[in-house]
Amino acid sequence: MDQVHVYNGMPAKHLGTEGWAKPWSGPNGGACVEALRLHDGRVALRQSTDPDGPALIYTHHEIERFIQGAKAGAADFLLTRPDPNLTSSAGTAPERRAA
Repeated sequence: MDQVHVYNGMPAKHLGTEGWAKPWSGPNGGACVEALRLHDGRVALRQSTDPDGPALIYTHHEIERFIQGAKAGAADFLLTRPDPNLTSSAGTAPERRAA
């Protein structure tokens, strides 16, 4: 990769096609997060179903803290399914379906 100005939200295609990995792939039909370790130690993440879409760029420290936190259970709340009958700014799930 030539000298590319790397920034958060940049098109992932500008980071090239080589080196992207799917460390969190599962039985989800191929839709997963892909990661690329950049030369300066930062990590780029992109959605596998939109490889030309935006890349989120994280420092080594940010990725390290995220992985440590996830291993310690700090992200377990992301695994719970929301109650479909709870009210959001758009109303309850049945109200949204009726609209």
